[in-house]
Amino acid sequence: MATSNAWPFAEAEQISKLRSPSAERPVLFQTGYGPSGLPHIGTFAEVARTTFVQRAFEHTTGLSTRLQAYSDDMDGLRKVPLNVPNGDVIAPHLGKPLHAIPDPFGCCDSFSARNNAKLREFLDAYGFDYEFKSSTEAYRAGELDAGLSLLLSKVDEVLEVILPTMREENREGWSPFFPICTTCGSINATRVTAYHPERDSVSYSCDREEKGYRGCGASGEVSVLGGAAKVGWKVDWAMRWFVYDVDYEMSGKDLIESVKLSSRIVRVLGKQPPAVLTYELFLDEEGKKISKSVGNGLSVDHWVDFAPIESLLFYLYQNPKRAKRLYWDVVPKAMDNYLESLRKWPEIAEVERPSQPLWHVFGGGRDVPEYGASVNFTVVTNLISALGSDDEDLLKEYLRRYDPDVERFPEVLAALVHKGLSYYREQMLPGKQFRDPSDDERALLIRVQEALAASDTVDESQLQSIPFDVARETGAEPKDIFRSFYEVILGQERGPRFGSFVVLVGKERVLQMLKDKLAA
Repeated sequence: MATSNAWPFAEAEQISKLRSPSAERPVLFQTGYGPSGLPHIGTFAEVARTTFVQRAFEHTTGLSTRLQAYSDDMDGLRKVPLNVPNGDVIAPHLGKPLHAIPDPFGCCDSFSARNNAKLREFLDAYGFDYEFKSSTEAYRAGELDAGLSLLLSKVDEVLEVILPTMREENREGWSPFFPICTTCGSINATRVTAYHPERDSVSYSCDREEKGYRGCGASGEVSVLGGAAKVGWKVDWAMRWFVYDVDYEMSGKDLIESVKLSSRIVRVLGKQPPAVLTYELFLDEEGKKISKSVGNGLSVDHWVDFAPIESLLFYLYQNPKRAKRLYWDVVPKAMDNYLESLRKWPEIAEVERPSQPLWHVFGGGRDVPEYGASVNFTVVTNLISALGSDDEDLLKEYLRRYDPDVERFPEVLAALVHKGLSYYREQMLPGKQFRDPSDDERALLIRVQEALAASDTVDESQLQSIPFDVARETGAEPKDIFRSFYEVILGQERGPRFGSFVVLVGKERVLQMLKDKLAA
């Protein structure tokens, strides 16, 4: 029985209902990866979210589990990825399995070996507990042979499931089996001409042609076992569900129809499909789906330059069924929300903690770091922007003055300043663009300057009222005063609350900034 209504626990309950797990074997969670490009943040997110469900399941059932990261490195490559150097090394080998394509980076035995190594390095760096499975190795080792033999014996039934889902022009001659040509090594250029289930083989002709590759014209007969052939990815997905008895796998909403199709194929083969979750896609700055072949969006490494990995996990935990932008401008809010959650954590009763993102981010609420200061990422970047300084000691001094409690968390303070500077230099500084005030703006900002100079308060709310008082006295719109302050004084479109900004950098510093920018 679930201890929380949080979505990982809801998924754990679904597994129990659909799969009837027992202690006889570990419950298998699986994630799939196509190594036709470098792993990206979507790959990380899928493994992270699957881990959230895995831990929730263990918590509620007490059953043992496994997480398998499956790489489809036997798939044929159809195009040269845009974000890969030395594309001319790859281009002559299009249509071949990924494991048969040279590494354009020149460091590994094949393109897929390079990408698999990066995937494992990627997952290892962030401490995921998983088993890596190579499709090529699985096929060659015969792990899929029983399933492939069964599929061949039921090929007509499987075709009845698949063909109606295809465009009419693609149906003729289509086969779930993709033999590897024994002459040229292509897997995408071959087509099956006859099935021989009695001897677990197919006849083929290597005569398909697409942009970038063409068949060699050879023909022959090959076994479907032992890695001499593979199945198309929708069937391959069903095949690994069938062979490995996968209990749970999530995927993006662009694969909804593929999930339905693979589930039907599994049933044809005689087993039930796993419990599944469909998550929304990750979007780049322009609202486009992020892609490993294009390299758009924010990378995990890039996020970690700006904020700790836990803040990314915290961000990814939030409602997986809602589309998320993964671009640099989401980092400040994500980081601030993470820090706010850390501040509240000690106040949350033990029984209520499984409902909190931090419980899942920290593997069941273990070793959640302590943080009790009001300094957050936005405060730090506002300070850096105002001071125009990269002196970390000076920035820390200002932050300690702003909130003395931050002194109790020296590691967090150091990280905030260091990563805040990285963020400011890369993402804020290039966009800074100061402009001269109009005569009306100068007059209004001088009124703000005079009112601030005359004030002896250090209360944030009272300081915040100064621009509003000027607006009321002059008939100006408060939003116009704030916009003028941001664009003229700070050189940016948006900015902090006036009152909190004065408290942060100090009254005298703000007055000097106003004086410098308003001088005729």
